[in-house]
Amino acid sequence: MTGRTPHRARRTLLAVTGVVAAGALAIGGVVVGLKVLDDRRPVTERCTAAVDGTSADLTPQQADVAALVAVTAERRGMPARAATIGLATASAESHLRNLDHGDRDSLGIFQQRPSQGWGTEAEVTDPVHATNAFYDALEDVDGYTRMRVTEAAQAVQRSAFPEGYAPHATRSGIWASALTGWSPAALTCTLRDVAQPAPAPDAVAELEGRVVRDLGDLPTRTAGVGAAPQGRAGVEVDARGLGGTDPGDASAAARSAWSVAQWAVATASTTDAVAVAVDGQVWTRESAAWSRPDEDDDGPAGAGPPPAPGRVAVTVATS
Repeated sequence: MTGRTPHRARRTLLAVTGVVAAGALAIGGVVVGLKVLDDRRPVTERCTAAVDGTSADLTPQQADVAALVAVTAERRGMPARAATIGLATASAESHLRNLDHGDRDSLGIFQQRPSQGWGTEAEVTDPVHATNAFYDALEDVDGYTRMRVTEAAQAVQRSAFPEGYAPHATRSGIWASALTGWSPAALTCTLRDVAQPAPAPDAVAELEGRVVRDLGDLPTRTAGVGAAPQGRAGVEVDARGLGGTDPGDASAAARSAWSVAQWAVATASTTDAVAVAVDGQVWTRESAAWSRPDEDDDGPAGAGPPPAPGRVAVTVATS
């Protein structure tokens, strides 16, 4: 039978204590390290549309294309069903990307073929031309609003996979409902801070150019150029009359305003928008959500008072 002497016991106790202390320091270091990593964790950028309890995500780049496809239908005075069909078609053909390649000579977001009369290579890779060409063909399809989405898309595309558009119908309907204004405050984007803001005149000109490209000649008014509050400037868009609707129809004006507002959120990654205000609500990059500011707030991010009914205020980051 053997036993430990008091001296050996003390040495063992000190060794164990040292191991425990070292372990505690190591664990503490891991905790601190995790805290630092958590604080520096990059933002996962995404855009989400949610309608009737069902949501659908897109990347900001896909959302930018989706915004054009949907508001083009709205601008042309076509029903939201057309936007759903357009989005489902572009989703199936290109995953909402402007591709420079495809099967045979197929190109662009709708994979249109120059050899089949859709236009030149430059035209079918121009998202505006491609989208309008698609809707031109869709309008020639008799009864397309009563067809299944995949049937209407196939009537235009003549694909070798006629049911290939069906899996995209639900998500496309959700996004179309938001981007045509039928579902207010339904579309949000989570985005990183603007890394390199442009000078106010350039930032505003870029946004105005995108408004004209996607929405047409809607009246706009600029604010903050040359003296942007907190490094920001903005453009107010009068959405009344979008798509030929009656500017005096309050209900139509409200829906058009929400269409433009959610278009502005969906394109924010490209335009450097940091806030969008409409109908008493505001979306900001910081919150990544729609909310109603207090009555005494000075508009979104210092951009001025809330816009009047039928108008949308878009604030962009500036240097």
